[in-house]
Parts: sequence; structure tokens; C-alpha cells
Amino acid sequence: MLNFIKQIFFNSSAGEQTSDASTYEKKLQHATCALFIQMAKADDDFSDIEREKISSIMKKTFHLNDDEVVELMQLGEHKVKESISIYEFASLINQNFSSDEKFELIKNLWRLIYTDDILDKYEDKLIKMIGGVLNMEHNLIIGAKLLVREEKKVRG
Repeated sequence: MLNFIKQIFFNSSAGEQTSDASTYEKKLQHATCALFIQMAKADDDFSDIEREKISSIMKKTFHLNDDEVVELMQLGEHKVKESISIYEFASLINQNFSSDEKFELIKNLWRLIYTDDILDKYEDKLIKMIGGVLNMEHNLIIGAKLLVREEKKVRG
């Protein structure tokens, strides 16, 4: 993904390229984190386990340290409170993530949903809406769900 971002700013001067790419990467991090927070809040129970899961996913996806993730989570929660729809977050991701990155995002959203082993109807509806904004076919969304459910069985 970082290579893609660098390509976007390829025509900028070297100093601007680094700065702009860094700013753009931050926007993608914020949008991604906000989607996860919206998902965690969909069932009106944003648990500590879900917070830890989001933190872990953000660290792994964007190679962040603990302090960066804490800051990202705080900003993400603030952005979710101010937002009126998922579109503002998901559209930025849709424009910049590859199909594989979108599929991994959906799998991670399913992992978040299943941290409590319960699929709430609001979570189910929200992930389908997110998948729609990401222009993902329904069978891919369900395929990601099945993969995550199988992972949970294997891990116990």
C-alpha cells in the first residue's frame, strides 16, 4: 500500500513527496481505524477486547507502535462521533486499497465482530454496507466471513 501512495505523489518534489505521502498514509489510517470503531460500536457494546483487537490490527496493518495506536484510536473515536455515515471513511479506503487489501480489511472486520462470538444484526448489516462501498461482491464478503469462522474453530 505504501508503494501505491508513493506512486500517487511520484511527480512531486522529493521533500513534498515524503510529506504528502506521510499525510495521506495518516488519512488512510484514520479512515481505517474509524471503520473498525464504527463496527465495534454497532452493537452498542465497545468492549476492551474489541479495543485490543482494533489496536492489534492497526499495529499489524500500518506498522505502528503503541503510542501511535493510542493516538489513532482517540482520533478515530472522535471522528466517529462527528461523522454522519461510513461513506466518508470507506470511500477513501475504496479509492486506495487494492482488491487484496480490501479483502483483508473485510476479514479483519469479521475478526473484530467475532471477538465476542456473536454476530449482531447491526454488525451484519454494517459490514455488508462497508463491503458495498468498497465495491466488493457479496460472495467475497461471505467468503471472508467463512474464513474467519474457520480460523476461530481451528484456534478454539
